[in-house]
Amino acid sequence: MPSIETDRLRLRIVCRDDLDDLAGLFADPEVVKYVGDGQPSNREEAAKAVDSMLAHWQNHGFGRWIATDKTNDAFIGFGGLRSLFGTPEVVYHLTKKNWGKGFATELARAALRFGFEDRGFDRIVAVTKPPNVASIHVMEKLGMQFEKYAQYYGLDVVQYSITRDAFKWDTDSSYALFPDDAI
Repeated sequence: MPSIETDRLRLRIVCRDDLDDLAGLFADPEVVKYVGDGQPSNREEAAKAVDSMLAHWQNHGFGRWIATDKTNDAFIGFGGLRSLFGTPEVVYHLTKKNWGKGFATELARAALRFGFEDRGFDRIVAVTKPPNVASIHVMEKLGMQFEKYAQYYGLDVVQYSITRDAFKWDTDSSYALFPDDAI
């Protein structure tokens, strides 16, 4: 399972040692405000998320990474790609102290590049609840276009998408893919 380095981030496969960081992230009401039912999750649900992330990589050959700061290895959040009813979806969830620093855009741009260049996807979507203007702003910065209002898992969302042909990688930014979690 591959890892990625960008200008400021290391994106690596989740492991059991990440449970404390993920449990803290999922327990923060502001972080999960626009996720699922908007309610914080407990440690048991965070453990299920770790299992789900690992299984997704095994079953689909792509998935979500843990994002850490390259300078100090501090946990920033997680994100990457997951399957939304067979369509690759880019996702990103960051700790509150890392909001507004461009990390979500950097993480999502790396995930899109991985999806288009390394997995050969033609189109990738992103969804969020309509009031989540910060997430919508990230989607738009990535070059994603509004596609439709939709409902998934009983949640009303906006759906954005981008095609391989429309995706523009910032050539001034670094991106290094390491096979088999080599970093």
